[in-house]
Amino acid sequence: MKYTAAFLFALCTTIYAQVPQGQTTFPVPRIPFAPKHYVCYRAAGPVKMDDNLNEGSWKYAPWTDYFVDIQGDLKPLPRYKTRVKMLWDDKYLYIGAELQEPHLWGTLRQRDTVIFDNNDFEFFIDPNGSTQPYYETEINALGTVWDLLLRYPYRDGDKAAVNAWNITGLKVAIKLHGKLNDPAVIDTGWTVEVADPWSVLGQCAFQGAPPKPGSQWRINFSRVEWHLVVKDGIYHRERTSAGQLVPEDNWVWSPQGLIDMHYPEMWGFLQFSDKIAGQGHSAFKWNPVENAKWVLREIYYGERNYYIKHRKFTTSISDLDLPALGLHLQRASDYAWPPKIYTTPDMFEAIMHSLKGDQSVHIRQDGMTWITKESKN
Repeated sequence: MKYTAAFLFALCTTIYAQVPQGQTTFPVPRIPFAPKHYVCYRAAGPVKMDDNLNEGSWKYAPWTDYFVDIQGDLKPLPRYKTRVKMLWDDKYLYIGAELQEPHLWGTLRQRDTVIFDNNDFEFFIDPNGSTQPYYETEINALGTVWDLLLRYPYRDGDKAAVNAWNITGLKVAIKLHGKLNDPAVIDTGWTVEVADPWSVLGQCAFQGAPPKPGSQWRINFSRVEWHLVVKDGIYHRERTSAGQLVPEDNWVWSPQGLIDMHYPEMWGFLQFSDKIAGQGHSAFKWNPVENAKWVLREIYYGERNYYIKHRKFTTSISDLDLPALGLHLQRASDYAWPPKIYTTPDMFEAIMHSLKGDQSVHIRQDGMTWITKESKN
């Protein structure tokens, strides 16, 4: 496997505890851990990049649920509907999105500009389920792309994003159902079709790519929707009486529980099937190790909050405020409790050992999780 320089740098860099100026608490998702999941079937043959999601294998690929607010049930349902479907073959992961939109608008044409300053469609992929590294791609109604590699989530340190990283060979097709940038026309929406090459997605995939049937990656989709007004026949983002932009809406497939897409642990699960779309069914299989990962994730949240208050980590579970831990401990009953926690002045590592003695699950101060195999002897 050939890795990029950015990826190797990410692996070789240790992120120490940091407290942003003025931060008094560490942001934590405010909804239960219940990521959505999707089984991705193989395409029967070549997928035409003509943005027609009703032909060929696309006809048989299931749609996701309609998107919800990024905070989940804490907020009302979105004003407009959005949904996604996926396929894969030996060369690409295919993503098709359908976005209801009465006001088609897009102005940004330069690649790697901040595309979410327009209405956009976004997808995030963590091939290892470890929260780092991962990929982000944003696309507007003009088909302009911003693709970047995240060494780790922004919450875990500075210089997280590698903007110079590009998805070589990425294919994007856009179809507009209406007229772009014309307020006189009430539009229907737009669709996006993406072919994301495994040759690039595999750069940060520890198990390589394309993935093996049955394997699971983490993925999520987001839609940024601004409130628009018309002035002199042109769309503008709405502003308050004080001149501030009215906050955008953030609509997602698998809710985050807070206004931040960069919590990969809340993303959905993407399971790959070797069945051809429309020629059989594969059931999603929950991996019990995810229960142990989430227990450790709650410890991570607790340790980060403890560090903000005390400027150090703790080896004692009783020092941490973990109100939602009980249910997750029941689900992670195959692992020994309490975990072992090791600390230094600026680092910690928590480890849960399987009762079978075959593996351990780890988390550290920058939120990265990983699994190690153990000998039973």
